[in-house]
Amino acid sequence: MSGNVVHLHKDPTPDPEPAPVTTLTVVTNQAAPVLPLWVRSGRAIRAAVTDERTKTAARTVARHSLYIYGGARIVARRAWDGRTAARYERYMRAAEASGNMEAAAEWEERGQRFREARHRRRMDLLHSPLDAAKGAAVSTGMGIGGLVLLGIAMAIATKDPADVVTPLMAVIRFINLLITIVRVVWGPALTISPFLALLALWSVGAHQKAAPQWALPANARSGEGEPITPSIVVKALRDLGIPALRKAITEMGDAGASMLSPIVIAGCGVEVDVTLPSGVSTNEVQGKRRKLAENLSRHEHEVFITIPQAARTVRLWVADSGALDEPIGPSPLVTDDTLTADYAKGRAPWGQDLRGDAALISLYQRHLLVTGLSNQGKTASLRALALWLALDRSVQFWIADLKGIGDWAMFYGLAAVLIQGPTDDHVIQATEMVEDAVEEMNRRIEARQADPNATFPPLIVLVDEAQVAFMCPAKDDDGRPYGGSKATSRYFMAVRKIHNQGRAVDVLMWQGTQDPTDQNLPKLVREGAHTRASLALGTEQQSRMALGDKAVNGGAAPHLLRQGLDKGTLVVASDGITIPAGQASITVRTHFIDDEPAAEIAERARALRDGVTTLHAIDRTVEHDPLADIAAVIGDAPRLRTQDVIKQLSALNPDAYGDWSPVDLTRVLEAAGAEPYKSDGRMVVGRDRVARALANRGADGSASAS
Repeated sequence: MSGNVVHLHKDPTPDPEPAPVTTLTVVTNQAAPVLPLWVRSGRAIRAAVTDERTKTAARTVARHSLYIYGGARIVARRAWDGRTAARYERYMRAAEASGNMEAAAEWEERGQRFREARHRRRMDLLHSPLDAAKGAAVSTGMGIGGLVLLGIAMAIATKDPADVVTPLMAVIRFINLLITIVRVVWGPALTISPFLALLALWSVGAHQKAAPQWALPANARSGEGEPITPSIVVKALRDLGIPALRKAITEMGDAGASMLSPIVIAGCGVEVDVTLPSGVSTNEVQGKRRKLAENLSRHEHEVFITIPQAARTVRLWVADSGALDEPIGPSPLVTDDTLTADYAKGRAPWGQDLRGDAALISLYQRHLLVTGLSNQGKTASLRALALWLALDRSVQFWIADLKGIGDWAMFYGLAAVLIQGPTDDHVIQATEMVEDAVEEMNRRIEARQADPNATFPPLIVLVDEAQVAFMCPAKDDDGRPYGGSKATSRYFMAVRKIHNQGRAVDVLMWQGTQDPTDQNLPKLVREGAHTRASLALGTEQQSRMALGDKAVNGGAAPHLLRQGLDKGTLVVASDGITIPAGQASITVRTHFIDDEPAAEIAERARALRDGVTTLHAIDRTVEHDPLADIAAVIGDAPRLRTQDVIKQLSALNPDAYGDWSPVDLTRVLEAAGAEPYKSDGRMVVGRDRVARALANRGADGSASAS
């Protein structure tokens, strides 16, 4: 842009040295230059071409045009298959590519029969013109003769000789009318027939979606939620990146679907068996689970690959898009208050399998191990089984909850022993509980030796968060460690003894543990469980520790479950649950039973019993400190609801806090200067206030002592 330049100079009086000249440029506002027409036109055209509406319109035109082309190809292919032996050749090549020579020979025989029948038809065509002419002449003569006879009969009846030709003339006039109709309709029919043909081809192409992917609508391009069809499965397998599989399917052509069994509905998805071609192993397909799922327009967790009994076969279960993210509904224990349990003959309603069928598991004389990462629903799934079994009044429970936040508090009055807490003292008590169970087992074995017909009530020895026990560094007075995985470990050896002999006299070990490793879940312990179940895990190695090599080699993959999203979903290896033939495991989506319904179920179980006195290994007769106990149950949480504090205090010390109400809690906190306050509309207890009150109390005590 240009402007008026004004030069300002100093006084013209000469200075000893020349003065510098200062130039100021004053720019005045001018109108923006007008762009050339071709620039504006180019921008307008570019905006119109790149507009989403233009793209949508172009895609729509291209799609429907290509439907006609694709429909023509499909019709031509069908006509060619109907007139030639190409179909049989294709199936024969597919059978050869898959290594099924018996099927190849059968298709070759069918093709030969088709060629023989076609040859006979063609030979018959050589004689058909003469036969057709003879037939037409005979039919015409007989028709005319019949019409004449009919006319004679009419003439005799009417006594008019002209009626002899009346029937014949009526037929001639009818034929003339048909010719007239054809002459009138023929022209318009010729005009619209190409459009009707194009419409028919378009219909075939649209039904088969015979257009490139880019031309399809957005929802069809994404493929999400697309129904699983044989062609989609074959294409997904072809694009797995396995050279031998791709080559075989390419040679099969359209006959690749012969690899598949019928696709059947299975729960919230579909199931299909795939017979792999020669040279392709099942573990190659298993290792491509994520890619196969994406090829099927599914997420990885929505496709499960298992190995059935048939050789060179994999079984695919593909969920409906998003179906696994939907809840499965409440447990029958919650909805049916008349439900009872039978330890020996019954099966616990644990959840649903992927087919949507009820997953029922037998607990009779089976040691149990449930593993998984933290906060995946391990305690809830283990507690659901215990709650069902509690409805059998003959079953006894000894429980150690080494988390100690009240998850098992509802078993007060049901369990003969209930230990709750994460400290070394609690581990020591849990170890002594398991050792007492070993003594009870030995007593029962001696009784059985004396009387082979002796029977005993089932005893469930349950340790939740068992990794705390295995990792405990404490030692007894003789120097023997309570934790660890060596023969000197008291907890380890007690569990091993129950695993070895407890089943015979109905003393069973149930354990729940996090993140299995050789350190927090020794090999001999995990392999001693008859029923092994795992929630989401981090690695395949952990899956092998949790379930065993056989289950993982057979397709079990808890490490592929989504942490935080697949809560309560278990991969189970057990003979106590119905597993499809040929599979080593089954995936179960367990029912979640919240604390309040769990307490109601436990109350029903207590009503069935004569009354159980629950023993706590911690001596409850010692003086307790309410403020210190409140700080202990709050833990690291910044705040906790008053109701939760009371519940956990009751679990910590039922004798001292079992009958506490919010008034009692408020009284203690106000006296200490840590009164509850409202947060999000609910009364809570703040950790900082309680800690400050404890610190102030300690300072006061020190001052008074000095």
